[in-house]
Amino acid sequence: MKDLLGLMGKAKEMQAKFQAMQEEIANMAVEGQSAGGLVRVTLTGKFEMKALKIDPSLYKEDDVEILEDLLLAAHNDARAKVEHAMQSRTAELTAGLPIPPGMKLPF
Repeated sequence: MKDLLGLMGKAKEMQAKFQAMQEEIANMAVEGQSAGGLVRVTLTGKFEMKALKIDPSLYKEDDVEILEDLLLAAHNDARAKVEHAMQSRTAELTAGLPIPPGMKLPF
């Protein structure tokens, strides 16, 4: 019985840590870039775009498709960084726990 109470206490503690981690991730801002920094996109941990910066040298009427591709690349770079941050923080939090491989947290 003592083990069960200890396990429940640890589960509540872990739930609180996950909640704090989720809030931390939601409040972070990550910048992705393309074209060597000429296009920059800032995303939150909830994947909301907060800023977009385009170097004026890219404003050319005949290069619209290139600019669109650079915007997509910068957005995808920022998204990958947010996902990496989420995975690394989750791994830190669950280090040492016997969690089956492939199980995604938080639930």
